[in-house]
Amino acid sequence: MSSTIRDVAQKAGVSLSTASLVLNDRPNVNPETKERVVQAIRDLNYHPRRHARALASQKTGNLGFILTDTHFSRAEPFYTKVFLGTEFESRKYDYYILLTTVPHNYHPERDLPRFLKERNVDGALLAGRVPTALIEHLRSINLPHVLIDFLPRQKPSSAVMMDNLLGASLAVRHLIELGHRRIAFIGGDMSHPSIARRLEGYQQTLIEAQMPVVDELIETAESYTAAEDGYQAVTKLLARQADFTAIFAANDAMAIGAMRCLQERGRHIPAEISIVGFDDIEACTHTQPQLTTVRVDKEELGAAASRRLIEMIETKKEFLGNVFTPVEFLIRQSTAPPAK
Repeated sequence: MSSTIRDVAQKAGVSLSTASLVLNDRPNVNPETKERVVQAIRDLNYHPRRHARALASQKTGNLGFILTDTHFSRAEPFYTKVFLGTEFESRKYDYYILLTTVPHNYHPERDLPRFLKERNVDGALLAGRVPTALIEHLRSINLPHVLIDFLPRQKPSSAVMMDNLLGASLAVRHLIELGHRRIAFIGGDMSHPSIARRLEGYQQTLIEAQMPVVDELIETAESYTAAEDGYQAVTKLLARQADFTAIFAANDAMAIGAMRCLQERGRHIPAEISIVGFDDIEACTHTQPQLTTVRVDKEELGAAASRRLIEMIETKKEFLGNVFTPVEFLIRQSTAPPAK
């Protein structure tokens, strides 16, 4: 039979109310008394029932994790890793993560997550591009929330981002240092702030190197950033006979699609065309050749967001502004100096 809080109080020689104060980390308990209660909890291997603690603290102990269904798939594992980062970090603070997706054509009355309807979370983490109406709902009910890899344009928010500008600069500088002068950029879903920032970094780095930004080498008309979009983007570059010796892709999925498109047309990578991606998803090490890319610490992205959200919940303060997690450039086999 499992121990109860009454057993803890009896073993520690304190009242039930004192044991409860210690359990819920309330002040005004003598340090010596507190230590006796803590030791009794250890000795009895006591685990309080979560719903009882929720009643005492007026908290659920749950955090919601929300993203659109298009972001959560086997083909797009980036946000899966971010989710794992939030899960592992939240455990340290005794919070559970409740995961849900919403459709990309979100309707507030039809698609509001159940844990928001039932107020069964203390805060929410929103990953990737999420509907504005959902963010507005969280603001209207004053629920603490942190955005991951997304910045809405309407109002200041609390967000955790990777350093997209630096990552893009590292990628393009690498290609320039190899000797490339005709570097293409492919992207999609340009309303996503991270993708737009990577294009900005590409353009800035070329300008800093006193190289022209050539419109015909930029293909951003794709609606999304999957491998098929990368394939289509390069197809368009080739159709207009754009002259390039290297490609910087907005993410790894697009880079992998670009690689497939070029290889199907008999182009050799990196002997003829160098390719750089962004994110460092697991598939990068399984391509032939292995993909040079910008590594994003996806788990840390999620962990940093969890820490910020929990701090907001515990302190009852709103922290507006952005936190940036570092990136790292990884040179593999898909880049080389241009052919003479």
